[in-house]
Amino acid sequence: MPTTYDDFRKLGMRLDMSRGKPSPEQLDLSHALLDEAGTVGYLSRDGIDCRNYGHGLGLPEAREFGAALLDAPVGQVVAGGNSSLELMHDALAFAMLHGLPDGRAWCKEGTVSFLCPAPGYDRHFAICEALGIRMIAVPFNDDGPDMDFVETKVRDDATIKGIWCVPLYSNPTGARWSREVTRRLASMPTAAADFRVMWDDAYRFHHLTETRHATPDMLEACANAGHADRALVFASLSKVTLAGASVAFLASSPRNIAWWQKHVAARTIGPDKLNQLRHVHFLRDRAGLERLMDRHRALLKPKFDAVAAVFGELLGGVPDVSWNEPEGGYFISLYAPRGRAKRTVELAAGAGLVLTPAGAAYPYGVDPDDRHLRIAPSFPSLDEVRLAARGIALSLLRAIEEK
Repeated sequence: MPTTYDDFRKLGMRLDMSRGKPSPEQLDLSHALLDEAGTVGYLSRDGIDCRNYGHGLGLPEAREFGAALLDAPVGQVVAGGNSSLELMHDALAFAMLHGLPDGRAWCKEGTVSFLCPAPGYDRHFAICEALGIRMIAVPFNDDGPDMDFVETKVRDDATIKGIWCVPLYSNPTGARWSREVTRRLASMPTAAADFRVMWDDAYRFHHLTETRHATPDMLEACANAGHADRALVFASLSKVTLAGASVAFLASSPRNIAWWQKHVAARTIGPDKLNQLRHVHFLRDRAGLERLMDRHRALLKPKFDAVAAVFGELLGGVPDVSWNEPEGGYFISLYAPRGRAKRTVELAAGAGLVLTPAGAAYPYGVDPDDRHLRIAPSFPSLDEVRLAARGIALSLLRAIEEK
């Protein structure tokens, strides 16, 4: 194993670790979706011909499956296409163009702002940039966003229309949001009557330990606080089955679902019901999904452990360097000394390692301290992960030496 950055660079590696993609071995776990596609047929439980148009909110059994996963009433769940990111984008696009049930079109209101806990999910921030929504970075704690900061901002600023949330095993910090944070988000007074909590429950079943932590119930919390329309809950099967060919879900209040149905009807005559049918047959129920996720964990956990072991060996005790060991999700956050993250990414690239750009986990790509690095160990093989972790650590050490 290389012991210096120069030794590592001589290996001539070519490895892309910039995204949290499932490995081929993980995708193989759901290969039956392809092998058995022709045996499932095209008729739903109720005799719906899934080859045809219709059912804009999704196949009934797919909605029932999503309701069981999200602990929500069936009538408040939409089963969509393969990406929850599409649903999130469309929800904000509809709000910009048409307004929410309790407000006018955001595009007619001048400045529209969103709270963005950071480090956070770069694709959330990309949606805001694409739609011209101003982003406000929110300090982040171990149990979620700094709620004193959040409550102060939303109380007085009517341009703030929502907040991005990844409540369980946050991308990229692995944080688990507390029930108290959830309660405060649901109940806090907001200057904007049409404020929305964008509750992206992407890692609800993506555990890395035998403890299956549960996401706080944001729909229930909002209903109990008298703000039933506040939460829009999103989830998908994209890292459960086939990343590019899964099923996504939206859960919200009856009023919001009716609003969604009205506006999505202009965009589509219905989702891919054949794919929804295949997924229901393959996974069957929540217990079936959890069994599959145990098999994912068996493939993923050794990779996360390998990164932690290498970082401990090479970076343990280095001043101002730290990293997390998440209990779930797809990412590890590595913190460099101030001003050294970008240089670490550059050095890693020079040695054949493509990492997520430094600052990507912050609004507008700007990490004010230039410290945060998002590590995605899921896609490479275990041996490649071990070697890549060593390359990242050696790149960081070289960046520190240069300073």
